[in-house]
Amino acid sequence: MRTTVQWVRSLAFNFQMYLAMALMALAFAPLTFISRRWVFRAVHSYCNWVRWTAGWMVGLKSEIRGEVPDFEAIVASKHQSFFDIIIIVSAVPEPKFIMKKEILWTPFVGFYGKRLGCIPVDRGKRGQAIKKMVADVKSGASAFGQLIIFPQGTRVAAGAQKKYKIGAGVLYTETDRPCVPAATNVGVFWKRHGVMRHPGLAVVEFLPAIEPGLGLDAFMAEMEEAVETNSNRLMQEAGLELPENT
Repeated sequence: MRTTVQWVRSLAFNFQMYLAMALMALAFAPLTFISRRWVFRAVHSYCNWVRWTAGWMVGLKSEIRGEVPDFEAIVASKHQSFFDIIIIVSAVPEPKFIMKKEILWTPFVGFYGKRLGCIPVDRGKRGQAIKKMVADVKSGASAFGQLIIFPQGTRVAAGAQKKYKIGAGVLYTETDRPCVPAATNVGVFWKRHGVMRHPGLAVVEFLPAIEPGLGLDAFMAEMEEAVETNSNRLMQEAGLELPENT
């Protein structure tokens, strides 16, 4: 019975979340042509709305830990579900993403992605995608701010293992900007797929910045160690039992 009630609450939450996306996107759209500050205000408003409604509708509270980067930086985050995106974007002042090219055609999300200055890449052409990421950042085709990248390239279930891709490392070495790793446990409560949202405390933790100057291999090792170790810690705090070899 309790599971059924939580599923119904989750369904209602999901419905209003996407309805709010459409309504806020339409309401803010004219203002985004006046100033870019309205673009950031729009996405912050929406993300804060989702966090607030998740708290009282399904019992999923959220918390930001660590020092939020307010400088030009690469944010290399663990990605477990839509909710880690929501929490990160609600926190950083000028968020933008390395995102799949297909997202440009997604209603509302594609429009605001363009307005934020997100960098679309074709994941089917890995080498070209990395070159385009670096070129767009260096040329100023995308205003920098806090450039969020998911170094594993996709959502990864809580407790699962997936190889880290080299894109974050190339951006770090080629753009000479600090990288702020970010850990999370959101996948314990909000899975990659499905309706159900579980009560608990979802955390995104910004970790100490990795300053420019490391070589590619050294950076990749340090970044992966920081993200994985701290994400595992947060997931265990949330009650997830991890395999012994994790």
